[in-house]
Amino acid sequence: MPNLLTLAIFSLLTFNACHQEQKEKRLIQYVDPFVGTAYTGHTTPAAAYPLGFMQPGPQSGNFGWEHCSGYNYEDSLIWGFTQNKLNGTGIPDMGDILMMPFSGIPTRSDYRSSVLKEKEIASPGYYSVELPDNHVNVELTCTPHVALHRYSFKDENPGVYIDFQSGSVSTEEQFNNRVLDANIVVDDDYTITGYHKLKGWVERQLFYVIKFDQPIVSQETIPGNMGNKAPMKIFYFKLKKGQPLLAKVAFSTVSIDNAKENMITEISHWDFEQIKSDTENAWEDLLTRIQIEGSEDQKKNFYTSMYHLFFQPNNIADINGQYRGADDSVYTAPSGKYYSTFSLWDTYRAAHPLYTIIAPDIVPDMINTMLMHSDIQGFLPIWALWGKENYCMVGNHGVPVVVEACMKNIPGIDMERAYAAVKKSLTENHYRSDWDMYNKYGYYPFDLIKEESVSRTLEGAYDDYCAAQLAKKLKKEDDYSFFMKKANYYKNLFDPETKLMRGKDSKGNWRTPFDKFKLSHAGTAGGDYTEGNAWQYTWHVQQDVDFLINAMGGKEAFATKLDSLFFLESTAKNTGFVGDVTGLIGQYAQGNEPSHHVIYFYSMIGKNWRTAELMREVFDKFYQPKADGLCGNDDCGQMSAWYIFGALGFYPVNTVNCTYVIGAPQIPQATINLPMNKTFTMRADNLSAKNKYVKSVRLNGQELTEPHITHEQIMQGGTLIFEMTDTPIK
Repeated sequence: MPNLLTLAIFSLLTFNACHQEQKEKRLIQYVDPFVGTAYTGHTTPAAAYPLGFMQPGPQSGNFGWEHCSGYNYEDSLIWGFTQNKLNGTGIPDMGDILMMPFSGIPTRSDYRSSVLKEKEIASPGYYSVELPDNHVNVELTCTPHVALHRYSFKDENPGVYIDFQSGSVSTEEQFNNRVLDANIVVDDDYTITGYHKLKGWVERQLFYVIKFDQPIVSQETIPGNMGNKAPMKIFYFKLKKGQPLLAKVAFSTVSIDNAKENMITEISHWDFEQIKSDTENAWEDLLTRIQIEGSEDQKKNFYTSMYHLFFQPNNIADINGQYRGADDSVYTAPSGKYYSTFSLWDTYRAAHPLYTIIAPDIVPDMINTMLMHSDIQGFLPIWALWGKENYCMVGNHGVPVVVEACMKNIPGIDMERAYAAVKKSLTENHYRSDWDMYNKYGYYPFDLIKEESVSRTLEGAYDDYCAAQLAKKLKKEDDYSFFMKKANYYKNLFDPETKLMRGKDSKGNWRTPFDKFKLSHAGTAGGDYTEGNAWQYTWHVQQDVDFLINAMGGKEAFATKLDSLFFLESTAKNTGFVGDVTGLIGQYAQGNEPSHHVIYFYSMIGKNWRTAELMREVFDKFYQPKADGLCGNDDCGQMSAWYIFGALGFYPVNTVNCTYVIGAPQIPQATINLPMNKTFTMRADNLSAKNKYVKSVRLNGQELTEPHITHEQIMQGGTLIFEMTDTPIK
């Protein structure tokens, strides 16, 4: 029988081992970049640096909606490895410079290879895979501006196939026409430099440098489409047995010299493990801004969502601060940061509000980027990619993002300059923003605006409301009155008979016949709504829920109508375009952004128990830590931001009033690490599968009497405690 000293020593060793294991359990281990890479998530497992310019990763398909990111987990072949990606979008682009290593005799003449899924690995800042048909193992990592490849060959005569024409597109015709001009030069035995002028979602210029750590011994050009402006080439190398080949790839929007400077500054060596470690540490530092308790699956969902949130926007400015602006001229960003990949129709709703809490340090550069963009373009960005405007979606939703930052007093932003950009964006006509028509009728008439007239009116009204709030803050009373008048234009499309938002023509006549279930979208089915129908868009009044309540006959009538949204059958009645309208509960579509705030309306009318039921249903059904676990496009982090807010138990229904509506938390505890060494802790006492309802909420010991908390209360630090129960509190 062991003595007490032996037991004490054993207990101490066991405790220390457990403590060490917990200490070494880094948050990046909970991130699974494969989540959302199948079904409709459109995410990518590419290696990435937080908010970086480069995302080297696998290209497994093209020419289809399921390959917007260039990759789908269910594909059986990998075509090669491209250097930049879009994450979770509904339209493809990027996927520049496809590189595919091989040795021996490849199985396929196009150099594509099957993939050993059990040996395909992805984590923040790293991707690797074994390709049996090409007899090679591939590893990828990156810095903000440079991709780093490491190839381990299994056979003789190693080579690297490079398709300079390659890119993610919707059709093969677009692929053949995507390169408008190209110039590729082999500078020396180690270095390739090049320039592309490209046409995809936007027209853009790409300058790049590819440098190998071993000399090129020979090269050949592969015959391809004679009309293509860029070639396909193979570069051969002579290596010792077991010797890896490394390649650096640096991009710039400005010049080859800048691409070279990016490469030399960020990776002056060939230490792959060091770069991988540095990038992992950058992700770890970011993920630790929120520390949660919960199950393994909850942690995977939460930290993968945080990872997707910071995959973009991307800083496209070079090391020296230069970037190519919307007019194709070269500018220098004062801070060295110029962000792009702003999917604002999506991200203004939750992603940007979340940045103001967990990453307020990066918000000024994002806002100042938008202001610089506006200086050149004449209005704030709508959907900015590679520093250019692609005009995707409706509304001018750079406006709420800029206004929100000002209303929250984020430092480093000139509010007068910001307001000038907001006002100009909402008063001077530009593409799909015909303010003269809008002001004349008080809405967009469907006989004059053939597509998305209702959605454009509702989205525009919210932008005007946001502008009014900033005008009021800056004591511009005339402007406040002007924008508040426009902010009420949405009321002109509320049909009192159907109690739905309905199209109206220039003579004031309602659209007849009126199919309230018909899904529509400009790019596919036309119609009065954007990726939705009347049932989904009627609730797009984030700024004035009281109007909807009164217009529908009071809180109980409002609740009944809201119940109908979730109970009406969807499969039999929905017609028209349906590709982006996914994650359905009745007519509610979690997979698309216009629905994202709607569940919280129940809390706002004193029925938080219903919010709690629906939150749990959405979490259980539509957020799973697996490849097909997302119910819709992640949309540059918006779906992920919705999840994070939902897990924390509050949500920014109206993004510029600096409040968050109380929901129902889905994790036991979370601590947000704030500036000035402050913390804000959310605790859900007694939370369980059964205890999903909120019994009470206390902030710093005081019970909340209203169903919201303020941004200031969060940023001051404190503790928000939910007491959970198994009984609906009605």
